[in-house]
Amino acid sequence: MWLSPEEVLVANALWVTERANPFFVLQRRRGHGKGGGLTGLLVGTLDVVLDSSARVAPYRILHQTQDSQVYWTVACGSSRKEITKHWEWLENNLLQTLSIFDSEEDITTFVKGKIHGIIAEENKNLQPQGDEDPGKFKEAELKMRKQFGMPEGEKLVNYYSCSYWKGRVPRQGWLYLTVNHLCFYSFLLGKEVSLVVQWVDITRLEKNATLLFPESIRVDTRDQELFFSMFLNIGETFKLMEQLANLAMRQLLDSEGFLEDKVLPRPVRPHRNISALKRDLDARAKNECYRATFRLPRDERLDGHTSCTLWTPFNKLHIPGQMFISNNYICFASKEEDACHLIIPLRESPAPQEVPEQPASPASPLSSRQSFCAQEVPTASQGLLKLFQKNSPMEDLGAKGAKEKMKEESWHIHFFEYGRGVCMYRTAKTRALVLKGIPESLRGELWLLFSGAWNEMVTHPGYYAELVEKSTGKYSLATEEIERDLHRSMPEHPAFQNELGIAALRRVLTAYAFRNPTIGYCQAMNIVTSVLLLYGSEEEAFWLLVALCERMLPDYYNTRVVGALVDQGIFEELTRDFLPQLSEKMQDLGVISSISLSWFLTLFLSVMPFESAVVIVDCFFYEGIKVILQVALAVLDANMEQLLGCSDEGEAMTMLGRYLDNVVNKQSVSPPIPHLHALLTSGDDPPAEVDIFELLKVSYEKFSSLRAEDIEQMRFKQRLKVIQSLEDTAKRSVVRAIPVDIGFSIEELEDLYMVFKAKHLASQYWGSSHTVAGRRDPSLPYLEQYRIDASQFRELFASLTPWACGSHTPVLAGRMFRLLDKNKDSLINFKEFVMGMSGMYHGDLTEKLKVLYKLHLPPALSPEEAESALEAAHYFTEDSSSEEALPQEEQEGSSGEDVQEKRGEEKGTSSPDYRHYLRMWAKEKEAQKETIKDLPKMNQEQFIELCKTLYNMFSEDPMEQDLYHAIATVASLLLRIGEVGKKFSARTGRKPRDCATEEDEPPAPGPHQDAARELQPPAAGDPQAKAGGDTHLGKAPQESQVVVEGGSGEGQGSPSQLLSDDETKDDMSMSSYSVVSTGSLQCEDLTDDTVLVGGEACSPTARIGGTVDTDWCISFEQILASILTESVLVNFFEKRVDIGLKIKDQKKVERQFSTASDHEQPGASS
Repeated sequence: MWLSPEEVLVANALWVTERANPFFVLQRRRGHGKGGGLTGLLVGTLDVVLDSSARVAPYRILHQTQDSQVYWTVACGSSRKEITKHWEWLENNLLQTLSIFDSEEDITTFVKGKIHGIIAEENKNLQPQGDEDPGKFKEAELKMRKQFGMPEGEKLVNYYSCSYWKGRVPRQGWLYLTVNHLCFYSFLLGKEVSLVVQWVDITRLEKNATLLFPESIRVDTRDQELFFSMFLNIGETFKLMEQLANLAMRQLLDSEGFLEDKVLPRPVRPHRNISALKRDLDARAKNECYRATFRLPRDERLDGHTSCTLWTPFNKLHIPGQMFISNNYICFASKEEDACHLIIPLRESPAPQEVPEQPASPASPLSSRQSFCAQEVPTASQGLLKLFQKNSPMEDLGAKGAKEKMKEESWHIHFFEYGRGVCMYRTAKTRALVLKGIPESLRGELWLLFSGAWNEMVTHPGYYAELVEKSTGKYSLATEEIERDLHRSMPEHPAFQNELGIAALRRVLTAYAFRNPTIGYCQAMNIVTSVLLLYGSEEEAFWLLVALCERMLPDYYNTRVVGALVDQGIFEELTRDFLPQLSEKMQDLGVISSISLSWFLTLFLSVMPFESAVVIVDCFFYEGIKVILQVALAVLDANMEQLLGCSDEGEAMTMLGRYLDNVVNKQSVSPPIPHLHALLTSGDDPPAEVDIFELLKVSYEKFSSLRAEDIEQMRFKQRLKVIQSLEDTAKRSVVRAIPVDIGFSIEELEDLYMVFKAKHLASQYWGSSHTVAGRRDPSLPYLEQYRIDASQFRELFASLTPWACGSHTPVLAGRMFRLLDKNKDSLINFKEFVMGMSGMYHGDLTEKLKVLYKLHLPPALSPEEAESALEAAHYFTEDSSSEEALPQEEQEGSSGEDVQEKRGEEKGTSSPDYRHYLRMWAKEKEAQKETIKDLPKMNQEQFIELCKTLYNMFSEDPMEQDLYHAIATVASLLLRIGEVGKKFSARTGRKPRDCATEEDEPPAPGPHQDAARELQPPAAGDPQAKAGGDTHLGKAPQESQVVVEGGSGEGQGSPSQLLSDDETKDDMSMSSYSVVSTGSLQCEDLTDDTVLVGGEACSPTARIGGTVDTDWCISFEQILASILTESVLVNFFEKRVDIGLKIKDQKKVERQFSTASDHEQPGASS
């Protein structure tokens, strides 16, 4: 590449001059290329340690003048070819011009101006991206791509100097963090280390310090442990690695979420030596933290933050903290965690300096705006609790009523002092009030505020009503599951014992499933939503559900409940930290997994009495998941002695169930609701009652050290484990779905699955165009989740096939893909992929030849390749259609009368009886046991394509010449057999379309008699193959080379001449040999010396017009018998190939693994 000219004072230090003229010098880095010796090792080490640009560009061109000691760099190159191109351009375009100048200063000025002009011209179209990253960073990105073979689309995020610990020896080098890979390179005195790890393969990532290693970063994959240490920036490096691994986990969990994240915003102001991606990832991390802290909508973007003090009127103090500003909100967080939090929506503030002292209550706008169906449905404007619970005066409830009245008064006083609504000052006093219990009348309002659902509801007016209207009457799997669970949602509560409550629940759940089809509906959502509907209107319950599923409990309610499994892992970790004596016992009993899912997914609503569980929900909406974990730990702590005495999981679960059943809320003013769980776990000696407020108090006292930041950190760590564990489960499930007779071992199948999955995931890297394959639906069966399209299959086929055909390989891959794609959706799953691979790797000679034979018949032959197939189908449709419908055994062995009877039965108007379906079922079963008799015949055009494939397949084999001679002999023999069959058919006076009737029994052994009888598709029930037929007529593609037999024009037995014509050679062939024909090949007696000749030597008997002989056909049995006569061909197809080595090579390609150093191959340089 051309470089902006820079001064070089010492031109020959560490460089060797290879070419020179009066004005320019071409140099090579010392030690690069052939040899190098000790000097090369030292230079290579210096280049790596000092991060020299010579690692990427070991060639350069300098400008010099005769009397000057100063040189100027004008170009560099990563290869000799690249630098030679620049050198030749300089010699051809500048030398003559420069010789005219008298002044050396003018020469240098002219050269610099010319080079600047070339660079400006080259960058003209790339200017939008040109200024995005600083020059030093671009150079590092170039080094990364060259060293690890990454494509242009792979973006470098940042790079760091670090040491990789190999054993106990540190290897100093450079760590490159890209969007999809972690890469490391080191070269020290000839010892080279090159590592590439995909983020999606990482199972553990943590920062630790041990006696063996200093403070280091540990990276684990399924098969290796890596340790990296550095003196500087270890915190920044680890944080960035966490972010990138998190993105990769999102990709595995939900490809759509990954695609959204991948579109990164452009930077506003470039910063020196920091990449745009790094800035964007930092901004994203701040955005996520900002939204989580203040419970803001997902599309809110932080514009900036600054230190400030907030004047608080309730205590007349200036509180230090941070002010955050985004599109729609101004927020404040005090330095002390509980001192003060404030959220000011800009929609409620007429000017930034004017903060309303008492913003409107969230309940007030609700009455002024029209909710959906307000005139028809009572639940549109109020919660179910108000509808089904007659409000009696508090005085009638005695002490409970007085307590509830006091709670309400306390909250109203709090509203008066701290404000009511979104802009309420949230302090330690607010938390204390929440812990004492929210009064029934305020519960819905405060849930909306604390969860952030209120903000989304007021900014999306009418959204819920639209969703209800759109989703009404729509059927899906989610709606079916919702209908099944509607009557299981709090059936003990009177609100859900009638159609009003059930209908409201149906509308809310269906609307959410319509809004978020990725989640759709998950069990436990019905229980949570039914509680939300008790305290709020339908629209309020809907937005609370949105906040719950999409922000507060991320990934909880997807098909694999990943979020709940992640928090289960956190719960196990916290149990080890806080209750170490109980942790091991819980693991032995296997209780953690059972309790955590039921407790966390339903927020204790399914395991505690309703009036107690809603108190935990109050705290959850204020504090988040921290409260659920604290309460769970408090429950285990309270039952430690009993749990230690349990002998199995059932006993432990019963004991915990009975404890939770007796957690009571003595302050509740609602009539008691019978708890179904309590009825199932009740015993003769119920445990003592536990007050819910006492349980909450204990949980805060003993486990208050839990912090939201620590939980998020643990969530990342557990998410790696959970998602990789789910991926391993998926892999095992898919491998088990593969038939046992496939031929591959379990290990090989697992390796193939990983390669297949990597190819699917690669469609989401680098902005690929594989949009259809890239859409992964986690709700599908494991086998269907990862699928690849034709172009991805072509890449895998090229690297894994034992039948390498050079430049003809993509054509063969395309045919194999069409053969495997039975449902014609242009995608194949892993099972179909393995079936194709097995056909090439396993089985005897006959099975492998059958696969190869099918690849040259429809549907494998593309429409372009089989242009004559349509004409052939039309030609044979009339007589072959009824034959094709016959079961296999009738076609082979039944008499003519049986066939006529069968035809009459099928053509009758009466519906077929059950025997017809039994025969169809038997036919489907037998289709799996396909024999060579089932294979249709091959016409001349298809045979020509088969021979061309074979010749390309042999081109790189050590036995190349022997194989060529053998296939020439076989092809000649088969052409002659086809001609004999054609002549016999002509002699009997029957047209090809008549040669398949049952009465036709010619005395000659020629196979042509079965041309139409054998017209069965390669796969049963394949309409496209059936429509296309298998004996094809018509024009052949204009091929450039032919097999010329000893015909009447040459004299029988004359040896043919081997010619090579590069101009007419077909571009799909790796060699000059091919057996495609431009005319009918009159096959007569051939000698053993028959070989292939170029296109100019066409037989004079070839037809004019370039058409294929339409009467010619050959069967699979004839091809097999002919090949068996040549031992070299038999050995070629029976040769065992180890797919393990090819998989290993493919993994290197997929991971862009590069073990090559900067040294070129011997002989590459002089």
